[in-house]
Amino acid sequence: MKVLAVETATSWQSVALLDTDTVLAREDKEATGAHGTLLLPTITRLLAEAGLTLRQLDGLVCSIGPGSFTGLRVGTATLLGLRAATDLPLVLVPTLEAMAWSLKGTSGPICPVLPSRKDEIYWAVFRWGTDGLVERLVSEHVGSPQALAQTLTDATTIFGEGWMMMEPAIRAALGPDVLIIPAPGDPVRPSAVTVGQAGIERLRRGEIAGDQVAPLYVQRTEAEIRYEQSGGVSPVARRQARVASKTSARAARQPRSTGKTRG
Repeated sequence: MKVLAVETATSWQSVALLDTDTVLAREDKEATGAHGTLLLPTITRLLAEAGLTLRQLDGLVCSIGPGSFTGLRVGTATLLGLRAATDLPLVLVPTLEAMAWSLKGTSGPICPVLPSRKDEIYWAVFRWGTDGLVERLVSEHVGSPQALAQTLTDATTIFGEGWMMMEPAIRAALGPDVLIIPAPGDPVRPSAVTVGQAGIERLRRGEIAGDQVAPLYVQRTEAEIRYEQSGGVSPVARRQARVASKTSARAARQPRSTGKTRG
């Protein structure tokens, strides 16, 4: 089964042509802010390198995030255009799930981590089942290293660029019984190869994208961010504290009554 796989969820662009488990051609490069100009030429070049045309493929596979808004939009829009031109089936693969495929067969929980905005990371937790398929134990989240640490309760294999950036903070927040297991080879960035492998499995199961296609944006609301920044104090409690503070301040400014009356 031949597929074109595209990974643009981060600044690292990855494109690959696969025939089941065989990589026919691939290219990985830094593409910060340039996915829109680099992606199509890369696809054209790899097809020529493999001696294939789009119509000789069995499907298209795209990573859908979480990750960079711009990169994800470029990837999905490009493959939607190729689907419209060829009628090939399109398969969408969550980025963190595709990263878990780089550790296929690993026992125990697997936690891929990607950087998000400043001081935050994306993560999810997976496990390889006895049926040879990856199972999601914790869905995609975004938040602080401390929030990630709170979701881990067992010995876990953690890896990815977000882990490399935030390792000290995550380790400091882990419970005493949680063991971190080094990932073999320590894969850092998402790869179109694992996106393609996961996509081929989905294609075999008939999990084809429909008309409504959108990237997987995982973002916290501003209310959640303010709640965390407040140290876990609810908005109601903050309002009550502000009212109490203002009332106390007004009371302090008012002159005290002496209790005497004029005769």
